[in-house]
Amino acid sequence: MNPLALVELCKNRKVYIQTHNFPDPDAIGSAFGLQKLLEHYGIDSTLCHEGQIDKLSAIKLLNLCGIEMHPYEEIQADMKEEDMIILVDCQKNNGNTTDFIGDELAAIDHHPTFVKVEYEYSDLRITGACCSIISDYYRTLDIKPDVKVATALLYGLRMDTYQFARGVTAFDIDMYRYLFDYSDVELLNALESNNLEFSDLKAYGASIDTIQIYGKVGFSSIDFFCPDGLVASLSDFILSLAEVEVAIVYSLRQDGYKFSVRSEREDVHAGTLTHDALSGIGNGGGHATMAGGFVKKAALDEIGPSPMASVRKLFMNVLKEKCPAALE
Repeated sequence: MNPLALVELCKNRKVYIQTHNFPDPDAIGSAFGLQKLLEHYGIDSTLCHEGQIDKLSAIKLLNLCGIEMHPYEEIQADMKEEDMIILVDCQKNNGNTTDFIGDELAAIDHHPTFVKVEYEYSDLRITGACCSIISDYYRTLDIKPDVKVATALLYGLRMDTYQFARGVTAFDIDMYRYLFDYSDVELLNALESNNLEFSDLKAYGASIDTIQIYGKVGFSSIDFFCPDGLVASLSDFILSLAEVEVAIVYSLRQDGYKFSVRSEREDVHAGTLTHDALSGIGNGGGHATMAGGFVKKAALDEIGPSPMASVRKLFMNVLKEKCPAALE
């Protein structure tokens, strides 16, 4: 769609830009880039999210690029039903997107969706990163992104494509080339260095201790809280094993379990697998190569006394029916 249509839709409205819960660098970079683009047309907006930002890579992006994001609890009292919400790197009815008070009139996202929603403006493309879509807005409108915007978009693009090794498209490469000339290489290096914290090692240890492999499918669990970004990193870590082509990792939450799924098999679509496995007791979905989901604790407990066995049963049932070769 023409991004000028979004600009027109925002005029004379109070605008909020909402990311998915526990935003990662792609969500943050996309939201920041869109905010600055709207500023070019004299439109102010507020970046907001639900959940805590506790992954070091996301915190560094906020601090080094001077990005201000507000937890929903900080803005809830001020938000009204008629206020406009632009969903970025997420969509309504996703398990990782809380329904805020305002009106979700627009969505910009790169994830497949299982529930179709009508927006007044939507730009839904299957790309490696949502940052690529926002970058295309700058190019289409012939607006030069400032150095922090370009660097944030470039960083989000690199992180969500796992340094161009996962889910990347020709469009993402094109946008990388466009952004590179406007970015700050030293700032990008600062963002990408030293993003593993000492406390993360405990989670890596737990994932190693609990790994179980069936055919080419690896399961691993962490029985304590891990940030969403770390759970995703752990699924990438499990997938890096030579014996594993599908990785399923989950971490305990206060009210349930967070899932991260990875696949490098053509016959196993990670998003579809997660959606089907958690359907009826939770929610999930995503790309062919990467997906996420959530299940409330009580729902998983009903399946059996052992969370690991319950998770394995949910995913194995789907794999046996649709992708039996992955278990051989």
